[in-house]
Amino acid sequence: MTSTTAVENKGAVQLTAAMMLSGTLGVFVVESGASPFNVVFFRVLFGALALGGYALARGYFRGHGFTPRTLALAALGGVFIVFNWVLLFQSYKNTSISVATVVYHTQPFYVVLLGALLFRERLTAAKGGWIALAFAGLVLVAGVSPADFAHGGAYLTGIGQALLAALLYGLSTLVTKRITGVRPHLIALVQVVVGIPLLLPFADFGAMRGTGADWGWLIGLGVVHTGLMYVLMYAAYAKLPTSKIAVLAFTYPAVAMVMDWAVYGHHIGFVQALGVPLIVTASLKVTLPRKTESARSIMARRIAENAALTPASLTPAGRTPRTPAAAPAPRTAARGTGAAYRPARPVASKA
Repeated sequence: MTSTTAVENKGAVQLTAAMMLSGTLGVFVVESGASPFNVVFFRVLFGALALGGYALARGYFRGHGFTPRTLALAALGGVFIVFNWVLLFQSYKNTSISVATVVYHTQPFYVVLLGALLFRERLTAAKGGWIALAFAGLVLVAGVSPADFAHGGAYLTGIGQALLAALLYGLSTLVTKRITGVRPHLIALVQVVVGIPLLLPFADFGAMRGTGADWGWLIGLGVVHTGLMYVLMYAAYAKLPTSKIAVLAFTYPAVAMVMDWAVYGHHIGFVQALGVPLIVTASLKVTLPRKTESARSIMARRIAENAALTPASLTPAGRTPRTPAAAPAPRTAARGTGAAYRPARPVASKA
């Protein structure tokens, strides 16, 4: 086994573990018994402590690389991220973990569409076709029936909340893609720290009295699903090519659907299930690099990108900077979140 293969295998294990943890997120949210605003508030609070402790232990605050502009961009991305979580967790209550998670995985398409709309990024006819196919799959997964319009339309509201959560994640991705020279761990730390004062007015501390063991679920969301999961993801992104990241990212919705069935007995119907492969296939087609690009040209581009984006002061003397694989994007999207000092462009969903 070559050293490159060994590194990729380690990255695959790390990303699979991170996506499996992400798949259990819905159970932690529901079992906590707290409102979505309270869940997200305590997630960012405990997550900030976990990520801050890790960054401090690794010495990441020295030469952090932030400028007023990049710090502001990270904070803006944090605004989108925390409200994206609130909407996703509300969607769990109105639909189910399975449906909300699959609908939420329309994130990459929002990134492409928003990039074309806001930044004039090129949108090919092929990508447009795959996006259309994905939203056809979304219609099937949603499985809306006339009965869903009754009782205040809670189910339809939940679908809308998951779609809006995906949109906010896409906006966060487009913002953080423009941050260079900063470790992704520090960008994530800024995002969760921003969420603390942002969500404080919405948190209902009176409702948290006497929750007892439920605090364990909330602490887990911060320490496990924010601290540990992000560390695993960023470590994996630096080791894996785009293709493997894109495929392994779908471990998250697969595990979420299994957990929803195993714990709560929820499962999507046959017609809904037909929409899942449409979304998965379209997502891979939009996310993966063009086949026409040769391996040599990809490597040359990556070396050029790395040289341009890695500050010389952050590269040990006499060493060639590691060249992390480039990728697509809070989808939630583009690659590079895991590579140190690269733009934060997660391909896997940061739920």
